[in-house]
Amino acid sequence: MLRSPRDPVTLIPPAISVQLTPEEGIMRASLAPILITLVAFSTVGPELVVAQSSSPAVARLSLAGPAKRYCSGIWVSKRERPEALYNSVLWDQALLEAYESGSLEFAINEERRMVTASRDGVSASARHFGDQGCVILRPETDKPLFTPVSVVSALPDAASTPWPMGDKLPETPLPADVDGALLDDAARTFFANDNDRRAAFIVVHRGRIVKEAYGSGAHVDMQLESWSMGKSMTATLMGRLIQKGLLELWQGAPVPEWQLSPDDPRAEIRIADLLRMSSGLRFSGGGSTPEQMAASYIPGQADHRLGYTAPIDIFRFSASRDAEHPPNTVGRYRNSDPWTLGYIVRRTVENELGEQYLTWPQRELFDKIGIRRFVAETDIYGNFILTGYNYGTARHWARLGLLYLQRGMWNGERLLPEEFVDFVQTPAPAWPEPIYGGLFWLNTADETGRGSRIPSLPPDAYNAAGAGDQRTYIIPSRDLVIVVMSHRAGASFARDRRTREFEALGLAVKAVDPRWSWN
Repeated sequence: MLRSPRDPVTLIPPAISVQLTPEEGIMRASLAPILITLVAFSTVGPELVVAQSSSPAVARLSLAGPAKRYCSGIWVSKRERPEALYNSVLWDQALLEAYESGSLEFAINEERRMVTASRDGVSASARHFGDQGCVILRPETDKPLFTPVSVVSALPDAASTPWPMGDKLPETPLPADVDGALLDDAARTFFANDNDRRAAFIVVHRGRIVKEAYGSGAHVDMQLESWSMGKSMTATLMGRLIQKGLLELWQGAPVPEWQLSPDDPRAEIRIADLLRMSSGLRFSGGGSTPEQMAASYIPGQADHRLGYTAPIDIFRFSASRDAEHPPNTVGRYRNSDPWTLGYIVRRTVENELGEQYLTWPQRELFDKIGIRRFVAETDIYGNFILTGYNYGTARHWARLGLLYLQRGMWNGERLLPEEFVDFVQTPAPAWPEPIYGGLFWLNTADETGRGSRIPSLPPDAYNAAGAGDQRTYIIPSRDLVIVVMSHRAGASFARDRRTREFEALGLAVKAVDPRWSWN
């Protein structure tokens, strides 16, 4: 169903004139100094809305993200095109108005599986490369700077394999102590408003799917936009390497760029600091003030968001950042830390294990927990952008939640160290509030004993979280995993969206624990 957004997004009005030398990629290829005028920056998405610019390089940043998302909606998620466009591409008022006025256009090349977004004579493209998903291209080429590979699962057919290693669900009634009517109420509450753009809702109790529902156009096999839930997947890949004895949680981060000088303060950064987003690297966030934009790597485009809009090597980009704070003293939500962890994962897989990086997660994690296909998209250099450009089914995320609920064990095999499972759900000491662990968000108790972030969930709940309301909740005290997934535009245009989600979560907990109360 094609839905029309209603609520406008507030944009920052002042024009900003900035003299800069943009750099595209870690090679720091210099362009001539240019003067740009930025008239609006969306507070909702990573796009920079550029009305006038003498720099095509800067203007392309506002186009590459929409091109990539549309490409992924078509060929990764295999969604209906109008639905994907309005629900996952035109996610704020500025993009919507630009498209409906005709100033923003999309051209789809079916044969090459490529989407090009154009505006004011400037364009940017993304192209689908099989199991690596859609990749933002450089303007001079339609090819990536790596060789795409096929990622094949070794698991048998999912339809005939029982859950959780497959998709065959039991036909027996729900256990007597599970309230099916309350679970139905939870799902109805979650999907109550079409403007919320909801996609999936799954409740797993004692390892069994006790409730599963999908929104309009979504289905059990759809690879859904997962956004920053992929950060928790990065943590899990790191946990696998630690379990295999290749890395240690508390060791110094093995980043070669940080070991070149004995005086480099970055040599003190540990893997644990990166997992806690407490590295102290100088990395501008998703700020929206003129001062924050002017201080960015490319003015108007925060470092945190650049990997979503520019054809750069995200791993070397993050590893090249200077130290701003001593490690483990300042906790901030920045992509620098998970990108650097991704760099460590890639170097370890290729240099220590001698294995193919792009296929290693399928062998060492996904096949072991019943995930037959998970699309981790890459930058143009073939680095996983697991901070946002990743696509999985709701059941796949439920399986990841089960792995943590089972404290790193699966079918009798230890996949993650118990210490690691405890670590990711322990508050990071450098954060001003105890709301973040190790690439997972926490729900620690407030002064009343209720969950500080989500009152309708017990305070031992922790979760993977992504933009646009993608979340995998792990609730050890109730033996529960709850997965909620949505389309990105709903976060911009739906009122009280989060309120309905929290109510649905509380009902799901009450369905397995009738004593539960949160009001």
